[in-house]
Amino acid sequence: MYKVLVIEDDVMMSNMLSMYLSEEGYQVEQADCGEEGLHKAADFVPDLILLDLILPDLDGMEVCKQIRETSNVPIMILSMKSEVSERVQALKAGADDYLCKPFSMHELTARVEALIRRSHTVQAEMNEKKEVTSSIGPSELIQLDANRRLLIVRGQRVETTFSEYELIKLLMAHPGKVFSREELINAIRGFDSFVTDRAIDVHIVNLRKKIELNPKEPRLIKTVWGFGYKYVAEPAM
Repeated sequence: MYKVLVIEDDVMMSNMLSMYLSEEGYQVEQADCGEEGLHKAADFVPDLILLDLILPDLDGMEVCKQIRETSNVPIMILSMKSEVSERVQALKAGADDYLCKPFSMHELTARVEALIRRSHTVQAEMNEKKEVTSSIGPSELIQLDANRRLLIVRGQRVETTFSEYELIKLLMAHPGKVFSREELINAIRGFDSFVTDRAIDVHIVNLRKKIELNPKEPRLIKTVWGFGYKYVAEPAM
C-alpha cells in the first residue's frame, strides 16, 4: 500500500483528500501545518506528498525546500495560485507537480498515481541495473547511484528532485546527443501536468548549480541554442 502525506491547513480539504485517497487504496497521514508536515515526512516516509502553499506557520515553498534537502519523494503542490511565476517558484523549490484549486479529484488521483508509478518504476529498473554510471575521465567526477537515486559530484552526495534526476540520467546515458526541450519534457512527464519549456530550463539551471564548477560557464551540460541541451562527457578543466 502506497503512502501519501497531506500537508494542508484547511480541515475540510484535508479530510476530503484523505477520505478520497483512502478509498483509492492509499495509506494517508495528515498534517495541518508546516512543522508537523516536516516531522511526518521524516517519520511516515511517504511515497508522495501533497503540499498546500499557504500554511499557518511556514510558507509552503520553504517546507518544500526543507523536505527536498533530505528526500527526493515526489511532491505535488496544491494551490489557489495559478500564475506561471508561482509554478516556476515551486519547481525551483523542488516540486514535481502543481495542481491549481479547485481541481477534480479524478485528476488529482490520476496525477498521484502517475507520479508514484513513475518513481517506483524507475527505482525498480535501476535496482535491476544496479548502478548506472557516467565517467568523466579517470577520476569519475560525476556518477549516478542508482540504488539510492543520488547524484555523486566529485565524491560528494548531491540531492536532486525526481525530475532533475531523470533529466541528468537521460543526458548522461547519451553523451554528446542533443536533446530538444520537447524530448526532455516527454522524458519527465508522467501525466500531462505543468512541465513546460520554461520548466526544463529551470531544471537545467538547478542541475548546473549542482554539477558545474562554474554554472555560469557550463562545461558539462551545454546549451544548443535554438534547440535544447546536451551532456559532454569530458573533464571540466
